[in-house]
Amino acid sequence: MKTYQKEINLPAYRRGFHLITRHIVDNFQDLRKIEKGWLQVWIKHTSAGLTINENADPSVRVDFETFTNYLVPEDYPHFAHTMEGPDDMPAHLKSSIFGVSVQIPVTRGKLNFGTWQGIYLGEFRNHGGERSLVLTVMGEGK
Repeated sequence: MKTYQKEINLPAYRRGFHLITRHIVDNFQDLRKIEKGWLQVWIKHTSAGLTINENADPSVRVDFETFTNYLVPEDYPHFAHTMEGPDDMPAHLKSSIFGVSVQIPVTRGKLNFGTWQGIYLGEFRNHGGERSLVLTVMGEGK
């Protein structure tokens, strides 16, 4: 089994859900060296998350943002962790709900997604800044 790992930085994104699949594939050449295996994408932050979902219709990303803000509102009156701003504790909760990693099968050096799937960054802060990802691909080499 072969294993390759790389850390990459995403540019700062505005709050919301953003497709980052292309950024990952373009910046992780070792992915092409795996015939059959898995890619794990891990985000090194507690106020952003990762998920896999619809990659064609941008309104899906708008609905994700709308629903998560309804689910975890910033004006919830019982948060104790408020020193970093009103969006901080909700961002931590959203990160825990969505999770900080995704795994995707790799087949013949490519991500083996369904027809309409892509990797989303959930940016839960108003000004989150750059985000760091650890990419690990493992499996049978070509």
